[in-house]
Amino acid sequence: MSRKKSKGRLTRQQRALLHKKKMRKRIILLVLEILILIILGTAAYGMSKLDKLDFHTLNKKNLEIYQDTGDYTNIALFGLDSRGVDWDSEEGVRSDTIMIVSINNKTKAVKVVSVFRDTLTQQGDGSYEKANAAYSYGGPEKAVALLNRNLDLDIQKYVSVNFNALADIIDLLGGIEVDLKTPTEVELVNGYGTETAKVVGRTTTQLTETGKQTLDGIQAVSYARIRYQVFDGDPNDGTDFRRAERQRFVLQQVVAKAKKASLPTLNRIIDKVLPQVSTNLSASDFMGMAANAVKYELGEMKGFPFDVTTSENVTGFEGSYVVAIGFADNVKQLHKFLFDKESYQPSAKVQEINDDIVYLTGIDGDDYEVPPADGQDSGGTDGSYTDDSGYADDSGYADDSGYADDSGYTDDSGYTDDSGYGDSGDYGY
Repeated sequence: MSRKKSKGRLTRQQRALLHKKKMRKRIILLVLEILILIILGTAAYGMSKLDKLDFHTLNKKNLEIYQDTGDYTNIALFGLDSRGVDWDSEEGVRSDTIMIVSINNKTKAVKVVSVFRDTLTQQGDGSYEKANAAYSYGGPEKAVALLNRNLDLDIQKYVSVNFNALADIIDLLGGIEVDLKTPTEVELVNGYGTETAKVVGRTTTQLTETGKQTLDGIQAVSYARIRYQVFDGDPNDGTDFRRAERQRFVLQQVVAKAKKASLPTLNRIIDKVLPQVSTNLSASDFMGMAANAVKYELGEMKGFPFDVTTSENVTGFEGSYVVAIGFADNVKQLHKFLFDKESYQPSAKVQEINDDIVYLTGIDGDDYEVPPADGQDSGGTDGSYTDDSGYADDSGYADDSGYADDSGYTDDSGYTDDSGYGDSGDYGY
């Protein structure tokens, strides 16, 4: 019998696509937490620093707000890959990370949803493209409108962060201490570092030995990106869970150092990082968040769509797309997760998008079954989808293990399969 939420294994091709180039979303969450710490730690002169932000005004009439979600503040976060383009340009910049941060104004609970950047979505002109196309077409205004249109949301505020910010923060904090346990781990940090240095636009040094050592910003970002085996005896060695552990470790180290940093250091971080942040949050918005920051509790994080597959058979399109298995039902799940709406009924617009996606892809939530991997049956757990958490080990957030792998993929990353490096020498950035 066909099933909607199949636990079938991913094909090799799907696994390879889902493993490509996905660091940006972790950077955005990290920068968000650091920014809150910075605002709290510099309250004495924080207001005078806010003019370093790149403020943009969005036209509310163009945001396609569906309806008020009640006692929640919803903010869109975009992580920008601005290579070759001014990072704060209104058009032409890719939003490689798309996240929704929802704050319960009564309980101060914070939930985060990461929208897979290659998700097939309806654009402003009624056409269909990947979700990250909207920012490239029309900056944050069109990107926010896309989220409201496709997900029945009321987002009016956004924050965009340049990719360079994480490495800058770590450098200004004096680096973080990491225990590199094997020569392979050292080699991988150096390998990822070559590409990261190109993106950030500055050089780093090559590591030569194992053991505890202080990593600079480029090295620490590179360490957090490792997903290959390092042969250190960890049962999760070479898995996305292990990479998630590294990412959480980097986050914890940076937050710990930021909490202990002197006001002059925090001041330097503000001066360096805030110019890399574009937003329409007002000074009063920031001060309100700062006043409540100690009450905020960062809770669950999940990926959207919750029930999902990939397809290269989208009518009229080339390349691979992330496709929701039952788009309208995924929107229902989103509202239950973010707003505790047990019986949410998607709008007519969402149902229209659902029907269009079924037409374009042939993937219907009522009868779709994930195909088994090559030579495998459909009952495995490695690489399988789960009923309630998105990807189990390839993508969405999984339990409390930290961030997993779910943002974007491109066609030029150089991966050949799950086992090693691609022929191009690209380490998967």
